[in-house]
Amino acid sequence: MEVEEGSKIPRIVEENGHRGSDLTKKKKKKKKKYWMGCLRAESDESGNVDLSVDFPGERTEPTHLVVMVNGLIGSAQNWRFAAKQMLKKYPQDLIVHCSRRNHSTQTFDGVDVMGQRLAEEVRMVIKRHPSLQKISFVGHSLGGLIARYAVACLYEQESPQNSEEPKERIGGLEPVCFITSATPHLGSRGHKQVPLFSGSRTLEKLATRMSWCLGKTGKHLFLADGDDGKPPLLLRMVSDRRNLKFISALRCFKRRIAYANISFDHLVGWSTSSIRRRSELPKLQRGPVNEKYPHIVNVEAPGTSSSNHEEVKSVTNSNESKNFDMEEEMIRELTKMKWERVDVSFRGTVQRFLAHNTIQASVHYHHYYHI
Repeated sequence: MEVEEGSKIPRIVEENGHRGSDLTKKKKKKKKKYWMGCLRAESDESGNVDLSVDFPGERTEPTHLVVMVNGLIGSAQNWRFAAKQMLKKYPQDLIVHCSRRNHSTQTFDGVDVMGQRLAEEVRMVIKRHPSLQKISFVGHSLGGLIARYAVACLYEQESPQNSEEPKERIGGLEPVCFITSATPHLGSRGHKQVPLFSGSRTLEKLATRMSWCLGKTGKHLFLADGDDGKPPLLLRMVSDRRNLKFISALRCFKRRIAYANISFDHLVGWSTSSIRRRSELPKLQRGPVNEKYPHIVNVEAPGTSSSNHEEVKSVTNSNESKNFDMEEEMIRELTKMKWERVDVSFRGTVQRFLAHNTIQASVHYHHYYHI
């Protein structure tokens, strides 16, 4: 991740999830201040937390905003450890904002609703920090899809000057990195995209029918939201629309990185999280490819993915054919832009039993971040 030098005061900011008008109706709660090494934390009774790092010398305003987005039934607290590690590695000129707008059962409200909430939250953060110039996103699981919708809401083109081409911006800021980990980019419907079902077509069909248990979000994830005559939302999110430029927004980031568990992730399959066809999943060598990050078993540079679009498939009915066609279209459109892929394995460690959450580094285990 690119971070310009100059600032000495990185900060972590967490939004409280309420509109300003609502806050004026409530009594201000007393803030508590405490110290954790060089990190200063302030919290109130609602659990809202602001962290900052104090360095000796003159305070300067940061210019790079990193937005971290939680997944299903998650919260901003899931990012506390990872955010601190990011600030340690990139201590200059950085604000890390752990989103609070979509948490707990609010994550059942649908990718579109949550994406709009996140976009509004980001606008508020940017407004509070006029010195910001750059922006990056880090999303875990469902959070990656929410971030994809939000950046489409925030996408804009600056008016060109002289003969220059119009500059693409996200919330008025220069887009830098878009990072996802264990995100179901292709959805969770069929084709072994949810390893928990062990490839059982009966269980996959049952899960699709029961997707309403997760509210509107469940329908979006299982591509079961086409009741209004429109294509499923995830399928619409791989092309530019009149009001939402999904692909243009994603393409304007300098780097796009997809982290994926190759095994032991019982909720999100390797193919959907790495945006590959199953025939393109690489054969991995034994052992880590990076001594510093032992759980990383494969790193694929942008543009090095297989170009083979042919895949042997067994289609027994029209519904399965439709599922495959939707997945193929999503892969085809998303891979028109370059992605860096990082494949992760926790095989042989106790972390493997919680691989889906471990890849987020919500608690301390080892070095995970490879940016």
